[in-house]
Amino acid sequence: MKKINFEIDGREVEAEEGTTLLEVARSIGIDIPTLCYHPALEPLGACRLCSVEIVKRGRKRVVTACNYPVEDGLLVRTDSPDIIEIRTMLLELLLARCPEEERIQNLAREYGVVRPRFKLEDESCILCGLCTRVCEELVGVSAINVINRGVEREVDTPYKELSDDCIGCGLCALLCPTDAIKRMKNIYPTTAEDIKETEDRFLDGVRDEELGVYSDLIGGKTSIAGQDGGMVTSLLITGLEKKFFDAAIVVQRKNGYKAEAVVVTDVEGIKRAKGTKYLRVPMISKVEEALKEGRRRIAVVGTPCEVRAVRKLQRGYLEQEFPGTEITIIGLFCFESFDYEGLKEDTKRILGIDLDQADKTQITHGNYIVSIGEKENSCSVRDLGNVIREGCSYCNDLVSWLADISVGSIGSPDGYSTVIVRSNVGKKLLDATDFITAEVDKDDIVKLVKLKRRNSDRKVVKILEGLNVSAFK
Repeated sequence: MKKINFEIDGREVEAEEGTTLLEVARSIGIDIPTLCYHPALEPLGACRLCSVEIVKRGRKRVVTACNYPVEDGLLVRTDSPDIIEIRTMLLELLLARCPEEERIQNLAREYGVVRPRFKLEDESCILCGLCTRVCEELVGVSAINVINRGVEREVDTPYKELSDDCIGCGLCALLCPTDAIKRMKNIYPTTAEDIKETEDRFLDGVRDEELGVYSDLIGGKTSIAGQDGGMVTSLLITGLEKKFFDAAIVVQRKNGYKAEAVVVTDVEGIKRAKGTKYLRVPMISKVEEALKEGRRRIAVVGTPCEVRAVRKLQRGYLEQEFPGTEITIIGLFCFESFDYEGLKEDTKRILGIDLDQADKTQITHGNYIVSIGEKENSCSVRDLGNVIREGCSYCNDLVSWLADISVGSIGSPDGYSTVIVRSNVGKKLLDATDFITAEVDKDDIVKLVKLKRRNSDRKVVKILEGLNVSAFK
């Protein structure tokens, strides 16, 4: 790389071409405050706190250090009187906007601002863009974005509706320099604190480091010819017949293999949803649809990301908007989900068959199996790596920790489902269901739990390291 020589605060420095002024300053111990910067994301210069003074070809100007590249012969001042005045004014405005935010308070005090001269409407969001950028650039979901213009600008979901895209990974809340994201009701960032609060409130049992809170771990098989013993189908039918709930949100195939979430209120609707669809299907809007139809006792079948979303809603939005709502959550084991179009294309390319004609799909022992009639076609799941849905690599939950009852095939004999009972609600439902039992190999489950967590940790560690570099709270 080409070396660039310039001066910063009277010191001659050398840096690689393409490096930003902020990166160089921090590398030599010069502190420049920021609120919108993270090294894993594209710099935006939204908060303007990293403003510095440069002299280029005899002309002085102010630029944002986080996204201004080094240049030969540049003269840089990070603490001139004009720059200090700019930062002080910015922090005074930020403190007026967000008077209760600790990060803002601490920075303001460093610049001698204790009480702002201005009076603005109290907010918590400072429009730094960290949440929207991590969701788009790293997670790849784009569940939130900056909407409107001018004084109406804010971060929200499309049309401010409950998000069907948010996977509850919590990275936006992790990066947010204030508590703004945690206060939003239509997305579901799930932090370690949220998990603990959800466990304490809804679950019952002993907390296992790998499997989460549970009271029972068994293999089950029912008389219904469903996937892996038909346990999910039987649990739902039992729940409806025993009036534990009066509606269920399930996923049914539509137009070939393509699937969608539906609200069902009868046994036939549940039976039409038999079988696993390895696709991420928008579900939260269906929960809201059922509630607006007057349903108050609802079962939801979903993957870990959907379970997180429903629990977050249950602890806030649902209590306020639909008091008295009772939710039963059946969580599915999920290592990863797939994009429909990509999976269809790869199934044709690798196996030579049309996915839309499949009678059944299954992932077991690392193999992707597609059955048409009596014939099974299979390949390694690793061959499908390019069609894994966005965000799956950031999820560390294989077994739906926050569900009332979790169901999957890992660890149980062929033809059986592994069932993890996590709450009194789940226990009551399982006790009312007829099935035969089998032993479960817990070690098989733990092995994959650790693998998924390890894969996720590799992605998240870069963000955590960046938080230290960025001097966040």
